[in-house]
Amino acid sequence: MSGFVTKPEPVQVPGLVHLHTGKVRDLYRTGTGELVMVASDRMSAHDWVLPNEIPDKGRVLTQLSLWWFERIADIVPNHVISTEVPAGAPADWKGRTLICKSLDMIPVEAVARGYLAGSGLTEYRESRTVCGIALPEGLENSSELPAPIYTPALKAEVGEHDENVPYEETARRIGAELAAQVRRTTLDVYARARDIARDRGIILADTKFEFGLLDGELVIGDEVLTPDSSRYWPADEYHPGRSQASFDKQLIRDWLVSPASGWDRYSEQPPPELPAEVVEQTRAKYIEVYERLTGTSWV
Repeated sequence: MSGFVTKPEPVQVPGLVHLHTGKVRDLYRTGTGELVMVASDRMSAHDWVLPNEIPDKGRVLTQLSLWWFERIADIVPNHVISTEVPAGAPADWKGRTLICKSLDMIPVEAVARGYLAGSGLTEYRESRTVCGIALPEGLENSSELPAPIYTPALKAEVGEHDENVPYEETARRIGAELAAQVRRTTLDVYARARDIARDRGIILADTKFEFGLLDGELVIGDEVLTPDSSRYWPADEYHPGRSQASFDKQLIRDWLVSPASGWDRYSEQPPPELPAEVVEQTRAKYIEVYERLTGTSWV
């Protein structure tokens, strides 16, 4: 079982049609067809949207995405039209709202990996491959790969996990030419972001993107290179052979499965509220990676 501990009621805004309440974002459509994405402070872990929010999280994700969109604009255009808050919307939407072009979304989660971690590590230990890509012997937890690899996943239905698949399967689903363009763009964006992050003392281990088409042109959408869509590690603490410290919600995942939480993630019971110190430490991690990447203070 999974889902929302308590699903919020959507905010009603004059002139906007509510389309969807996701784990993190609320999606609306304007009267002229643009999409309005509002990044909440909700936090998900272990397939549940938790009862606590992480203050400022939605704004951090939005502002960091905007910062990255500017730095990859010469590689691929993005879907953002404006950051203005629609008339009649709550004041709290400021800084967390994007008005976007409506894209014909490609049903592939485009994943780039430069290091061995997560589901890639699990597969490598079993078969010395990741998404069917053969890798050399001798790699260990968090090893840097000989070269970044593209490991796509098929988008799952709401509430299900995306399914890692060989590249050839995506070519069959969306066509060879488009699949090749998505792969090339994903690796180009990853390489650009990896180098920028490295200059700031951060390792970008892996990341995922969502792409769509607009008048036949490939466009990047959703969020990009945030702590929710990427695995960031502090370079000065990096040691292969073990799991790494990270700028994301790992603190929350770890607490939920610890004896301190008293929660059995395999039961049908929803997770408990997070302690205040876990909330604050997680907020601090999101803000730290924003400040280190952008070189600006979070205010």
